[in-house]
Amino acid sequence: MIGIGIVGLPNVGKSTLFNAITKADVEAANYPFATIDKNVGVVPVPDPRPAAVAALLERDGRRPPALPTTIEFVDIAGLVRGASRGEGLGNQFLAHIREVAATLHVVRCFDDPNVVHVPGTVDPARDIEIVETELALADLATLQRRAERLQRAVKGHPDDIEALRQVEALAAELDRGRQASAVLRERGWQLPPDLPLLSAKPVVYVCNVAESDLPDGGPHAATVRAKAAAEGAAAVVISAQIERELTDLPDDEAAAFLADLGLERPGLERVVRASYEALGLITFLTMNDKEVRAWTVPAGATAPQAAGKVHSDMERGFIRAEVIHWSKLVEAGSMSAARAHGWLRTEGKGYQVRDGDVVYVLFNV
Repeated sequence: MIGIGIVGLPNVGKSTLFNAITKADVEAANYPFATIDKNVGVVPVPDPRPAAVAALLERDGRRPPALPTTIEFVDIAGLVRGASRGEGLGNQFLAHIREVAATLHVVRCFDDPNVVHVPGTVDPARDIEIVETELALADLATLQRRAERLQRAVKGHPDDIEALRQVEALAAELDRGRQASAVLRERGWQLPPDLPLLSAKPVVYVCNVAESDLPDGGPHAATVRAKAAAEGAAAVVISAQIERELTDLPDDEAAAFLADLGLERPGLERVVRASYEALGLITFLTMNDKEVRAWTVPAGATAPQAAGKVHSDMERGFIRAEVIHWSKLVEAGSMSAARAHGWLRTEGKGYQVRDGDVVYVLFNV
């Protein structure tokens, strides 16, 4: 599973947000199910560090390109009550959400009589509950099938007794209206890889507000932020329509527009960054005279695993890595100066790469 799926009820601004993030032009219409097939976009992760490192390599007014890492977003069809039973585009929605690693839950926090809202009124708490209930019901069906299989297996495999107990306990909690993510976190359980529950995925809440409610978001957004805080999740306040309009403006006009709204930077940057963090990802850098590039690895990845992101030969023939944090490199002013200061470290196969490391890999194949 890769990427982050944009989910929510119909007409909450999912496709408008997707268009703004990806600078695409998918349909964003004023009626339910404007999105039928999923749309996929790959988006650069906002990060000033590659450019800061590339500046160190400037020669005669020219510097190598600074290439960001990326994250994949998937615009998924809107969900309605009964999706777990196939209502609306429920089966398609659930199939697409199973393919992503986390969800970006867009919640309508604006009043506009000209934009249809399926439940009829704007109520963020109710809307979130609709989505969560459908995910939990789909997960319950998955857990019930797993329990039936384990009940048959325990007769000949006593080791499955504990797995059955955990599945049944988790199902009971979901039946009481809880999400799998909360139960797993509370009990310290890990799901087996072949049991991908929808409500166990990390979530980032997006409060889609009216322009007049920026930058704080108003009372509707406050409701969403409070729920996110209780779950330890991120919540980002944006106006998807404003963000879409900003993508069409020159940089100087966009900056002036943001300043008028009381914002320092586009909400999209905060959405992308929060999504990246929800996926449990970190960034490391590589540099040479031709380019400075950011790479994505899961938190906890070892130096050989990071090397493998650059090229499989580098992981296979990994010998050691020379590592320095980007901030220390910028402070030194050059790699040679960093080496002279003794700031460049030699790390072996067991080293876990840290966010912001600049890594030079020595390998032999």
